[in-house]
Amino acid sequence: MNSFIDIVEEIKSIISAEIAPKKVFDKDVAAVLGISQMNFATMKKRDKIPFNELLDFCAKRSLSINWLLYGQSPESLVDATNKFYIVKYFNDINASAGGGSDVEFEEVEELEIPEQFVFMLGGEKELKNIEAINVSGDSMEPTFSYNDIVFINRSKTDVNRGGIFTIRTEGGLFIKRVHKRIDGKLDVISDNSVYDKQILAPNELEIVGRVVSRFGDVD
Repeated sequence: MNSFIDIVEEIKSIISAEIAPKKVFDKDVAAVLGISQMNFATMKKRDKIPFNELLDFCAKRSLSINWLLYGQSPESLVDATNKFYIVKYFNDINASAGGGSDVEFEEVEELEIPEQFVFMLGGEKELKNIEAINVSGDSMEPTFSYNDIVFINRSKTDVNRGGIFTIRTEGGLFIKRVHKRIDGKLDVISDNSVYDKQILAPNELEIVGRVVSRFGDVD
């Protein structure tokens, strides 16, 4: 997958005709994506790709998202980028990487993903188990940031080997690292060191599913 900087350079080449004869700067890319200059600078520093904004940018200009994400040449787009897969996207659900999120509405949308991305989700056979939701809060930074789209495999709920999971507690819906302790309880850990670790009994939370990707591998 292309880096944030590579994608920005592609966007600059696309919009250069729109603002000619002026030189295109990062602030111009931030403007067309609808991102503040401060957030844009943070994303650039952390190589955090704004997928929602890129999807909107490509849709408005009839561009293939594969071109921006994977660097395919325009000549290859007709055949190679027309194949997409669909996963369920709960656009109104936010799993908090912070203070918790209550789920009241579950309106399902269809999210198109390119063929090359399917293997990151475990292959085509796993797509029936995949659901996409949004992230809010900062407790899992730098792994996840506000408004990231994350992909959950609801068939993977075994925490014995640890990993990042979407969990539901009495406080709401969360994305956290979960490790099983020797005493059978679970360590619920935030990647942001500002947040304290929690220790919960298995009956105090529900494992919704393992977070398997955010348009890229999850550690």
